[in-house]
Amino acid sequence: MNDDNETTAYLPRDVEQALLVGRVWRDDGPALVVVRRGEVIDISAQCDCMADLLDRDDAAAFARGTEGESLGPVATLLQNSLAEPQRAPYLLAPCDVQAIKACGVTFAVSLLERVIEEQAGGDAAKASQLRAELNEVIGQDLSRIAPGSDEAMALKAALQARGAWSQYMEVGLGPDAEVFTKAQPFSSVGFGARVGLHPTSKWNNPEPEIVLAVDAQGEPKGATLGNDVNLRDVEGRSALLLGKAKDNNASCSIGPFIRLFDESFTLDSVRQAHVTLRIEGEDDGFLLEGESDMREISRDPLNLVRQTVGAHHQYPDGFMLFLGTMFSPIQDRDGEGQGFTHHIGDSVTIATPALGALVNRVDRSDKLPPWTFGIRQWRAHRR
Repeated sequence: MNDDNETTAYLPRDVEQALLVGRVWRDDGPALVVVRRGEVIDISAQCDCMADLLDRDDAAAFARGTEGESLGPVATLLQNSLAEPQRAPYLLAPCDVQAIKACGVTFAVSLLERVIEEQAGGDAAKASQLRAELNEVIGQDLSRIAPGSDEAMALKAALQARGAWSQYMEVGLGPDAEVFTKAQPFSSVGFGARVGLHPTSKWNNPEPEIVLAVDAQGEPKGATLGNDVNLRDVEGRSALLLGKAKDNNASCSIGPFIRLFDESFTLDSVRQAHVTLRIEGEDDGFLLEGESDMREISRDPLNLVRQTVGAHHQYPDGFMLFLGTMFSPIQDRDGEGQGFTHHIGDSVTIATPALGALVNRVDRSDKLPPWTFGIRQWRAHRR
């Protein structure tokens, strides 16, 4: 990607109004940056921690006005990030010390697919038949049922009587959301980096999501895009394998920037967002396009935040919260009835006009550079 106009297409459509903050890797380590008038400004001398920036009451005003060193055009930063190998300065995931949390089964379509994974026991070949059977058993549009409602509880009783209830239906239709730890602080990769699949997985997919940036007080301060790389065969064998299915080297991608909430971009903008996904196969020319409409989410984003943090649980460094996706790929790729799975080299683009686009290529977790830069290394760099 060499054309500046094409490169900046990865930025928000209204980039002139968007207040974008992020992190980059410079020759001497990570830096906190803000994008202004097409320039990337290093503001690390004033605030070197994204969690500290988000905790400020005046976070938007501070990011908009604080001075710093120019690192050049944002188009160059994006080009550097897409290069293989990446060249400094290039984008990192925009979060640092925050916990990385994720919500699952927040859309009706993804609920059915999680049930299929469970009943298939991780065998992709069984998915097509199970999908048809479940649609016949349920016989109604789950997206119209509010989780935890009397209608949801009546459906639960009916499905239990038919032996069709599932732990995934519990978190999809019951009062309590599924909230899990996706990755460790500093372990997420950013725009342009390769994302990783566990080498044993044969049935997997990207999960295109909006990710809220939440401060230590539990208040959402902005949003970005995320790819919650998912191993359907691993989690399908047992929900107790969620950690193995979700948290592997480079299996969490976030970026390109956090867009802070202000007068031009609010939580309501997130509620109305339309997220698209494009997967392009390097080895077979495969193309898959999908979408996730936040207007179809079963639980409001603020409800998901409140289920994550409160008197019952605190996050003193703040957290990033994946909001879930309605995208569940079922398009056959390698054979009839086998559904979708990644190939090495796939290009994955997750986009929405207000946040830009997150681009990554797919590789194996054990073939990618190991994660070595953690909290202690970051602290040493700060000194």
